[in-house]
Amino acid sequence: MDFRFDIIEYYAPQLLKGTLLTIGISLAAIVVGSALGLGVGFGKMSSVRALRWPVSAYINFFRGTPLILQVLIVHFILIPPILGTTNGVVAAIAALGLNCAAYTAEIYRAGIQSIDAGQREAAYSLGLTRRQAMRFVILPQAVKRMIPAFGNEFIVLIKDSSLVAWIAVPELMYWSNAMKGQYLRVWEPYLTAALIYFILTYSLSKLLGYIERRV
Repeated sequence: MDFRFDIIEYYAPQLLKGTLLTIGISLAAIVVGSALGLGVGFGKMSSVRALRWPVSAYINFFRGTPLILQVLIVHFILIPPILGTTNGVVAAIAALGLNCAAYTAEIYRAGIQSIDAGQREAAYSLGLTRRQAMRFVILPQAVKRMIPAFGNEFIVLIKDSSLVAWIAVPELMYWSNAMKGQYLRVWEPYLTAALIYFILTYSLSKLLGYIERRV
């Protein structure tokens, strides 16, 4: 078996563009998922049953169905009525963000509920409102416990972003498949893609480890 580095060199510009797009989509989905997940998490903890039910249904749907199916539904069913046409990048960010929100919501909920009730009572005794107690007392402590879980979720999201190649988003996996289709070889495109994904996820894990130590 010969490993053709010339193929990788030829596709290097496309692989670089695909990698940058993968990073961009992943970061945007992380922002969307983290922000939306916070609201969903508070909804799950709400004492209002009419709010808990739809939020629980949302979480169960996105955690209980394949991500590739969610990508296809968002791309072909949800995005066209909104934009008037399909848009792979928008669909990718939306689908990954919605999926991420379902998991981060549970991370928020578990982290907040892990804080001892005495912390909340102490905040109230100091005259803080419920919102102030959550913002200044509960969340700062809960975030420390959430970081490892968030790190795992974000690493999984970067790897799962490869699924958006199914809707022709020109990210890393898309160009790897293009390389394979042009040269009818699998070693070069897939091993190269695997190495790049490993570098991305390993770098993120080291960054999150540093943040966790600093916090």
